[in-house]
Amino acid sequence: MAVAIVSKQLRETDIKKRLTIPSKSLKYFPSLAGKHVVPFKARDDSGRPWKFQIYTRKGKRYLKPVLTKGWLDFVGAKELTIGDKVDMEEKEQGEAVMYRVRVVREVKIFGYVLDHKSI
Repeated sequence: MAVAIVSKQLRETDIKKRLTIPSKSLKYFPSLAGKHVVPFKARDDSGRPWKFQIYTRKGKRYLKPVLTKGWLDFVGAKELTIGDKVDMEEKEQGEAVMYRVRVVREVKIFGYVLDHKSI
């Protein structure tokens, strides 16, 4: 069973620099175990693998996690824009943990949202 770990509508910083994620989502990512940078892999809806890196502040009380390495490549490949929504899920498969990243874009006509399309 998949567990939703991040659901976020993208802002300018998410498109141009890094994806900020809620601190409460950290428990679903690979253990930091005293480190402040940990790589992990995810697949998009098409099955394409992506390599990301989760980063937190060193020794701070509020960790402020972000996705750094690999994120801007994902943004460029998917042609993401402000307002697109990113959903990340975790799914345990035996001993392994799989991550899935999905992007949903609103389909608008004359300012009205008609539908949502997965990118």
